[in-house]
Amino acid sequence: MQKPYSRLFLRLGRSAPAARRMLACPLWAAACALPLAAQQTPSEAIAHTSAKEVQVAGAVDLRGGELRLGNGSTITAADQPVKITLTRGGRLLLCSTTSLHLSRDRSIPDPANTALMMALDRGALEAHYTVGKYSDVLLTPDLRILISGPGEADLSVRINAQGDTCVDNHGAGAPYVTVSSQLAGGLYRVMPNQRVSFEHGSLSEMVDNEPESCGCPVTPPVETAATSPAKNNIHPAQPVGGPSSTPADTAFPLKESEGLAAPPAAPTTPVVPVGQVHAQVTVPLIYNGTAPAPAPPPAPPPVTAPPAPVADIAAPPSTATPQKRPSHGFFHRIGRFFSRILGP
Repeated sequence: MQKPYSRLFLRLGRSAPAARRMLACPLWAAACALPLAAQQTPSEAIAHTSAKEVQVAGAVDLRGGELRLGNGSTITAADQPVKITLTRGGRLLLCSTTSLHLSRDRSIPDPANTALMMALDRGALEAHYTVGKYSDVLLTPDLRILISGPGEADLSVRINAQGDTCVDNHGAGAPYVTVSSQLAGGLYRVMPNQRVSFEHGSLSEMVDNEPESCGCPVTPPVETAATSPAKNNIHPAQPVGGPSSTPADTAFPLKESEGLAAPPAAPTTPVVPVGQVHAQVTVPLIYNGTAPAPAPPPAPPPVTAPPAPVADIAAPPSTATPQKRPSHGFFHRIGRFFSRILGP
């Protein structure tokens, strides 16, 4: 005896391939979400971009040289920031090497007034748009950032590999921005024109008045003596910052430190110009706590100069008092008396 759902499957046959796919996928709402999302029409797109060097996934449509991002799409920027225009108005600036996941609230029928849900794992993002009546959400691995209206959003968020999250709610008419922890709980409101940093993604390790920008790092132009010879009277060949540094060495590599750019490649040209003597010695550093330190080599004997010749100098006359002859005793006088009488 066949089971009811087996008869239903046989009765569908070839006339209902979509229903067969639904029966073959028990969790069709999750497993089949991507094929259904890919069938969205361009009018339902959340945002679009004309960037060329990007990587996209999910509900993406290419029309007229423009990428239209649908619900559940993911876009990854290359080495340069990517401008994303929102369908409801406003724009996002996705910083280099950053991946952003875009979704919208499907319960709101009007895509032009819907709420956005953005997910950012690592990197930086700048948001510039007018906040509607529905709140937008920006999710990070540790925090949930809620953007509520009314207000003009000029929001910048940056996350590094250690989870340090920088939030900049710029502007006097900034929206109501609250940050809550995904696991530990707690709530913090970022006031207008306030820039804060949450170390390791923790609300308890908040640093107010973060000095660095939270948006896309901007590499300042390196000003050398060739571009401004009159400033500070710096000679073009004179180094800046020390005896061996250059203007490029003194610039702080914010992109490299935040993981938004790869470190610079090793130089292919020799550091020392051709024709100059340069020696490079590599000595291994070995330490053994059990073995005594070797005795230093004996010092070489000192080198002394030969003594100078001494001229013959006559000795000065002696001023010592002549010694007195020792006086003879009584027996000596008696002996001399008898020697005179008796003779030799």
